[in-house]
Amino acid sequence: MAKVLVVGQGGREHVLAWKLIQSPLVDEVFCAPGNAGTAADVTNVDISATDIDRLVEFAKGNEIDLTVIGPEAPLVAGIVDEFKAAGLRVFGPSKAASALEGSKAFCKSIMRKANVPTADYWVFTDATDAVQFIQEREEESFVVKADGLAAGKGVSVCFNKADAIQAVHQMMTDKLFGDAGKKIIIEEVLKGQEVSVLALVDGRTIVTLEPAQDHKAAHDGDMGPNTGGMGAYTPAPFATGELIDEVIQKILIPTVHTMRQNKAEFKGVLYAGIMLTNQGPKVLEYNVRLGDPEAQPVLMRLKSDLYQILYAAAEGKLKDLPDLEWDERSAVCVVMASEGYPGEISKGHPIRGIAEADQLPETKVFHAGTTLEGEDVLNSGGRVLGVTSLGQDLSEAKRRAYEAVKCIRWQGAWCRKDISDKARRDQTK
Repeated sequence: MAKVLVVGQGGREHVLAWKLIQSPLVDEVFCAPGNAGTAADVTNVDISATDIDRLVEFAKGNEIDLTVIGPEAPLVAGIVDEFKAAGLRVFGPSKAASALEGSKAFCKSIMRKANVPTADYWVFTDATDAVQFIQEREEESFVVKADGLAAGKGVSVCFNKADAIQAVHQMMTDKLFGDAGKKIIIEEVLKGQEVSVLALVDGRTIVTLEPAQDHKAAHDGDMGPNTGGMGAYTPAPFATGELIDEVIQKILIPTVHTMRQNKAEFKGVLYAGIMLTNQGPKVLEYNVRLGDPEAQPVLMRLKSDLYQILYAAAEGKLKDLPDLEWDERSAVCVVMASEGYPGEISKGHPIRGIAEADQLPETKVFHAGTTLEGEDVLNSGGRVLGVTSLGQDLSEAKRRAYEAVKCIRWQGAWCRKDISDKARRDQTK
């Protein structure tokens, strides 16, 4: 029987651990460092996700058969290279390949080389030059992005020049995202429906997961500042089989091929954030790991054995797997957040009603920013819980998820009320 280590502490890691422990091939799952939810489902290990040396030591000492890296920070820091150097089996991209997420400028350069459709862009290392560029352009709308990792928050979509200039100064002058904003990208604004296409890649074979739609803006109607994601649902009705085929042929295959040419062979999860424009699908950004909160509803619908899939991917044998099996039903994940998120948050408040919510039909509460204090579960991060439900259609999945949300309370808790409504509007046209 296999032993698995999941690295990370968010909602993505909770759903990974929960799904992996269901495999008949898996005896034990460890999560480092985990959260209050993973503590209930698997075994937490008190090692930070970026403490690579200790994680390698733990995996060797405990004869871990497969390590699955959840978040982007350890990937960009080179955790996969260190595990492989120690002779350990690990699922995730190398340090060189993780630059697809670690540097937006690098990502854009790969897309340009691969002839992948994406927004026009300009790279700046000086705030004065960036401001001058904005002032001299005819357009009023711009996307301003920090080049480095900023926990999903380093993107500002600006619909006037004043806001774009303010975003430049926040990133480059005020160092809102630290070193991540030393270099910035300014892009044209793309318009259309957004869809997340997540694919498992073993260097040569690409297996797509069911498409989902994330909700990045903090408030209903896609208003307010960008967040790490306030909810997601799957399937996305506008992501047809034909569209996914187009994404594979025009976007994923050329990217994987170009990465190999660039001596950065891609193995792991390649997550393409896609905008469905009038000119066809265009890439907004790449991530190099499962999306959070997309992982929660997507993996909730996966019927195939996740351990077998990730083991095959780590071994370079995805082509030997049968087609993935999916639950035909819909899934909706609603993120419950701390007061103040995505800014300064209020934390350390006891959370009530999680067990009650978990008892509801076809529902699972995935923890993200939680910690245990004795018997109490406290909120410890911005995005706290991902309340996820299955239903015969999106309406039923949404109703169940929000019924579960109503069970849960802590001081300052809030969520968006319209997760999945965009899809249902799409279906009623």
